[in-house]
Amino acid sequence: MIRQTLHDGWKLSATAGPVPEHVAGRTVPAAVPGSVHLDLLAAGLFPDPYLDRAEEELVWAHRTDWRYALAFEAAAPGPGERVDLVFEGLDTVATVELDGTVLGSTANMHRGYRFDVRDALAGGGSHELAVSFRSALEYAEEVERRLGRRDHVYPHPFNMVRKMACSFGWDWGPDLQTAGIWKPVRLERWHTARLARVRPLVTVDADGTGRAEVHVDIERSGLDGDAGGTPLELTATVAGRTGRVTVPAGESGAVLTVTVPGARLWWPVGHGDQPLYDLAVTLRAAGAGEPLDGWERRIGFRTVTVDTAPDEIGTPFTVVVNDKPIFVKGANWIPDDHFLTRITRERLERRVDQAVGAHMNLLRVWGGGIYETDDFYDVCDERGVLVWQDFPFACASYPEEEPLWSEVEAEARENVVRLASHPSLALWNGANENMWGFRDWGWPEQLQGRTWGLGYYTDLLPSIVAELDPTRFYSANSPYNPGAPVDGLHPNDENHGTRHEWEVWNRADYTHYRDHIPRFCSEFGFQGPPTWATLTTWIHDDPLTPASPAFLLHQKAEDGNGKLDRGMAPHLPEPKTFEDWHWATQLNQARAVAFGIEHFRSWWPRTAGAVVWQLNDCWPVTSWAAVDGDGRLKPLWYGLRHAYAPRLLTVQPRDGRLVLIAVNDHDEPWRGELLLERQTFSGISLRSVKLSLDVPARSVTRTEPDESLLTPENAQEEVLVATAPDARAVHLFREDRELAYDPAPLKAEAVAVPGGYRVDVRASSFARDVAVLADRVAPDAVVDEMLVPMLAGESRSFTVRTGADIDPAALTGPLVLRSANALSAPVVRD
Repeated sequence: MIRQTLHDGWKLSATAGPVPEHVAGRTVPAAVPGSVHLDLLAAGLFPDPYLDRAEEELVWAHRTDWRYALAFEAAAPGPGERVDLVFEGLDTVATVELDGTVLGSTANMHRGYRFDVRDALAGGGSHELAVSFRSALEYAEEVERRLGRRDHVYPHPFNMVRKMACSFGWDWGPDLQTAGIWKPVRLERWHTARLARVRPLVTVDADGTGRAEVHVDIERSGLDGDAGGTPLELTATVAGRTGRVTVPAGESGAVLTVTVPGARLWWPVGHGDQPLYDLAVTLRAAGAGEPLDGWERRIGFRTVTVDTAPDEIGTPFTVVVNDKPIFVKGANWIPDDHFLTRITRERLERRVDQAVGAHMNLLRVWGGGIYETDDFYDVCDERGVLVWQDFPFACASYPEEEPLWSEVEAEARENVVRLASHPSLALWNGANENMWGFRDWGWPEQLQGRTWGLGYYTDLLPSIVAELDPTRFYSANSPYNPGAPVDGLHPNDENHGTRHEWEVWNRADYTHYRDHIPRFCSEFGFQGPPTWATLTTWIHDDPLTPASPAFLLHQKAEDGNGKLDRGMAPHLPEPKTFEDWHWATQLNQARAVAFGIEHFRSWWPRTAGAVVWQLNDCWPVTSWAAVDGDGRLKPLWYGLRHAYAPRLLTVQPRDGRLVLIAVNDHDEPWRGELLLERQTFSGISLRSVKLSLDVPARSVTRTEPDESLLTPENAQEEVLVATAPDARAVHLFREDRELAYDPAPLKAEAVAVPGGYRVDVRASSFARDVAVLADRVAPDAVVDEMLVPMLAGESRSFTVRTGADIDPAALTGPLVLRSANALSAPVVRD
């Protein structure tokens, strides 16, 4: 097999549509893989699409057609040689021509395409390859007119074309509809036969033997000189052990099984190590020495499933790895950049490391994005992060008629096979919120009996997973009641399967997370703005306010700012300045989400997972993300790290009173002294009790504090503190807006240290949620800890990593060294 990449020398031009004069008639260099927006940005013909209100200036590109062209040299095929032109991904509605002859048309960015071009290249020499892209929006509108409208969120009919749904805009994403050759393109020269598909099904036998059952599909060239082809030999090697099979003439598939006795098990992070084994598959002509083709991947030996066996409550949804139930601590994942070709492996490593740094063990690849890349999965394999992969369906009713049914089948088959080797892949999910949408969002009345996607979720996709990847669990939707729609229960029923909790954020205060005890909460979240450095890099309104034009363009949620303000109102004083509003909304976001997580974790094993919406952003925006569009950690990230910590103390209501819940997500018992103390903000101890803490491995215990600890003498000025080895919890008896905080309880000094600065802080009075917002001083600055409660008399050092040379005193300024106290106005005492 000889591969010749075709990435250099492409040219791009607009061919139709409302093209501005400064772009019309221009031909610019095109990067492949790449996209139109990035090429025009590089050529100076576009403003940066993320900057200020540039998104509004680029609407014309939605209805523009484009042409990519490449002149290249290719030798004529040799005797018996097949030559294929391979596109791994085209975004999206494209016609491919070679030397003016149409090879084919495409309308699906989620799959690849292969064209036999041996006859076209027969003369060798110079050739021209062209790929013409139609407006995906206009194509989708045409399909909608032909098949009939199906309800969807947001204005554009993204459900009518197999393209990344959030490319058309979302409540956290821009409406910048990409087009381009977004994955590699190459010529492949081969003879006799090639490996068309390699699909390893990796399991572990009861005796600990690792088993790799390798399914191989072979394509024969048809140029061997005999109708039956030639006998072939396949080998598969893992850990020095080899399986071998002969494929008789005329056959096109085989299965090889390689066993590895005593294989080291792959575990999710926090539960063990992540050993990976090299798997190599080689194809030869029988009796020949030189390989015809080869395939290599890394695999991990583990078993993974989801326990949904009915119990006395309903239907659990518990991820089980190597026969061990796992509490899922996760986040939803969206494409890490709206322009997918800018996402490098290094960027994915940083992002997944941020997830692991917040004690996460699962990322859910949401259905409005893409089937994630092998780089993403490789990184998750290495870090021990489980992946829940949605099929790309989200928040819409999808037609099941042609041409969509065949496209969905083709993309699903290709991607299930492509991802099957990754040990991090834990489960497949049919769609996001579509069964819920059919139940509650008025779809039946609008559909009038037309198809809406149920056949995909309950027939096509589960049958493909059962055929091609039977080692993994399939869920029809999220949220999903495994008995629905047969049993008539709601898809979002808290006692069955997965649940999304969006009353909080949309309508209810975050304390209402406690109204439900889901079996598994796969979406919940709360908004906050990006970090100050990210915000001010991309938005330049003067003055900058929550209602300024560019700021509002980067707030995509319906009534987003109103929900932010209403979400703060019961808890925090009304901010007086934009800087205070920025800090307060970030703080409230972190508190709201941590509140939900602590509630969910306190109910293990009844509740078996919390997957927050969302880890990351695809551009600089006010959103639910913990990591903003420039990759900076928002306060929420620190809140997640606290709430997902392996050992957690949390005060929760049970049976009409407050109790202390201790959560131990370690394989070792958690033992030590537990100190419960009620003290004044000024540090006077009013009541204290010492108890023994003994929490078994991977379990939750409950302690009922004496009423004297729960009954304040002055609720405005007292705090309950629970301290144990590795964990602390504080409980306030009123909301912040009602508390008599010292508004300036901190004294601090910053000094230079290798790699950055150390900020030494001392509290003269109780200070809640102490933070150093270091990015306000240097854009690259990152602090090691944030949202720390400090008791009167306590000292704490924060380390800031930065390459910038700054005045250390800037790190102790009032807009950098922050706490909840500084938001508070003086309180009239009872």
